[in-house]
Amino acid sequence: MADELTPETPDEAEQPIKQRKNGLYPGVSDELADSMKSGWADTELRDLQPVEQAPNAAERRAALSRRFPGERLVIPAGNLKTRSNDTEYSFRAATEYVYLTGDQTDDSVLVLEPRDGGAAGAEGHDATLYRLPRSDRENGEFWLDGMGELWVGRRHSLTEAEVLYGLPCKDVRELADALKEATGPVRVVRGHDAGIEAALTDKVTAERDEELRVYLSEARLVKDAFEVGELQKAVDSTVRGFEDVVKVLDKAEATSERYIEGTFFLRARVEGNDVGYGSICAAGPHACTLHWVRNNGEVRSGDLLLLDAGVETNSLYTADVTRTLPINGRYSDLQRKIYDAVYAAQEAGIAAVKPGAGFRDFHDAAQRVLTEHLVEWGLVEGPVERVLELGLQRRWTLHGTGHMLGLDVHDCAAARTESYVNGTLEPGMVLTVEPGLYFQADDLTVPEEYRGIGVRIEDDILVTSDGNRNLSAGLPRRSDEVEEWMARLKG
Repeated sequence: MADELTPETPDEAEQPIKQRKNGLYPGVSDELADSMKSGWADTELRDLQPVEQAPNAAERRAALSRRFPGERLVIPAGNLKTRSNDTEYSFRAATEYVYLTGDQTDDSVLVLEPRDGGAAGAEGHDATLYRLPRSDRENGEFWLDGMGELWVGRRHSLTEAEVLYGLPCKDVRELADALKEATGPVRVVRGHDAGIEAALTDKVTAERDEELRVYLSEARLVKDAFEVGELQKAVDSTVRGFEDVVKVLDKAEATSERYIEGTFFLRARVEGNDVGYGSICAAGPHACTLHWVRNNGEVRSGDLLLLDAGVETNSLYTADVTRTLPINGRYSDLQRKIYDAVYAAQEAGIAAVKPGAGFRDFHDAAQRVLTEHLVEWGLVEGPVERVLELGLQRRWTLHGTGHMLGLDVHDCAAARTESYVNGTLEPGMVLTVEPGLYFQADDLTVPEEYRGIGVRIEDDILVTSDGNRNLSAGLPRRSDEVEEWMARLKG
């Protein structure tokens, strides 16, 4: 990684540059500074088109404006976070900001300013996107500042951004001072930009800000056509990522679960932005750890591989799919028995996903089927109704059977309980159905041969006007179909 020379503060950009500790150059000569100011081609982009989701984002902002009339609304994208010393984690813009703009640029802020100066009866809002402009070449910022474009890459000019996102754009460095002087009611989405929050510290309340966050979470419960298309795109890439993994299971056996993780990650980066969450590449007993993301274990023939992974598209919508695969291509009799029970539970759960049904219905349907099998196998004393009433099956089922999916893998998480888990399914909602059975390696209440076996099957389901559509139907689920699919891929 190259070593930059950075002014101590933006105000010192015109002054001799103080190098960071252990930098190799003591300063910048006047001649070099003059040379760096000129001789650069005009790179302004003049043939841009609006991003695909710009019309959808505009409709979302209009709905937000109607919900909070006469109030200033501030939605930050967030800032870079330090990983180690002077290196940062890859930036992922705040979901609320992306939902309302289609933009993903760090340090940016969307502000909805109420018309008529914020009066309670004001009609609508004027939306402005505050962003960093192109780096200044006159003062050397573009090559001397650690966040200058020579170091981190070109960013869009404010004029370009106006075309892309359909919004007037201003310099974000002026926003904090403007917010400090603002009057009237203000709400901000917290947790993403400490500087913006500090500028509003005496103008906002936690309760009012939470109302804004909850509204934006619930607004995402029903997806529009653009969002459904992006989720299908994410799922299709995920299907190809699972196929990639099956083709290299022999190499994973020679190395570790990391080979599986890396293989899927390659597909995610080539066809999308990233993985939507840390891939769970759990071989053998690691499948019983619900969020196993260390991915440093052995991959052994005869064991199962629980692969829970999803590609995140370039628009940041993510898939979330799980398959439990026999590493050698064939389920043992016991593995098949457990797998088929989970499959039957998932079939019951998917059948319960339809408009007008309660969100809890598909969970209850899947849990009942799993419980019936646990009672049949003698692992818990029936009757089934007693087990369900006491929740005894949860020793082996552990988690809920699904969640909303979208820009976040666990989307809409701030929604009110009555709107989400106690709510009713509507066309356009997208959720996961993912029952599982997990027999921990140290569970002395089950026969020894069960211990260390974990199975989960997860698909992404769109609620339609007359039922549902399995977006991830491109991956086989039935045990015999899984075996045939793996045999074809392995050649």
